[in-house]
Amino acid sequence: MEIEPVTLSTPRPVRRPTLVQGWHELTFLHWPVEPDRVAGLLPTGTRPDTLDGVTYVGLVPFRMRGVGLGPGPGLPYLGTFCETNVRLYSVDDQGRRAVVFRSLDAARLLPVLIGRLGVRLPYTWSAMRLRRERDVITYSCRRRGSRGNGPASRTAVRIGHPIAEPTPLERFLTARWGLHVSWHGRTMHLPNEHDPWPLFRAELLDLDDGLLTAAGLPQPTGPPVSVLYSPGVAVRFGSPSPLSAPAARGR
Repeated sequence: MEIEPVTLSTPRPVRRPTLVQGWHELTFLHWPVEPDRVAGLLPTGTRPDTLDGVTYVGLVPFRMRGVGLGPGPGLPYLGTFCETNVRLYSVDDQGRRAVVFRSLDAARLLPVLIGRLGVRLPYTWSAMRLRRERDVITYSCRRRGSRGNGPASRTAVRIGHPIAEPTPLERFLTARWGLHVSWHGRTMHLPNEHDPWPLFRAELLDLDDGLLTAAGLPQPTGPPVSVLYSPGVAVRFGSPSPLSAPAARGR
């Protein structure tokens, strides 16, 4: 069946937001991976989304700001914290391209509990820090417990020039207007809306990561093929919807 893809450049409007939040000071690191290597890690009814036959694994550290229910406003303290996610890219039989989170580390316990219990997302409470010195930004993460020997990650990048026109790969990796998640035995699509990403070139200065393999993904064999930075966007989430019955029976 030929999939008619939803445009990657324009999100569908969210008229009745169920959740608001801000994603700020993000770095996007991506590695290519064969679709067959990750297909079994995606929710039922979805398959790896590909560009020129390749899909990607993403490591994205950032600062969450102002998480709040409904139209907001978001919470200034409880809703603001560092986060790092490990993600894959999916598409369903309705052509909806989305993100699948393999792990989400967050520095605030309450959002972790709400995310795990309410939305069934794989959140973990971690000790995290974001530090910026001029054009260099450093993210650190270590999971709590495991007697201090849990998975950890450290990333440092130098922010470069703004990108006037993203490449097809850069659009593919960043222009995502929803997520697929397994919820009580069903696969749900949760849409979001935000302005186009303001993207900057970035240079990877340091990377020491254990989150990718802890999420069940293959160990990268080289440096990321894409390193991007964004100061961030404000995000509105809509209501989740289940995948249609034919899609939910299998990939």
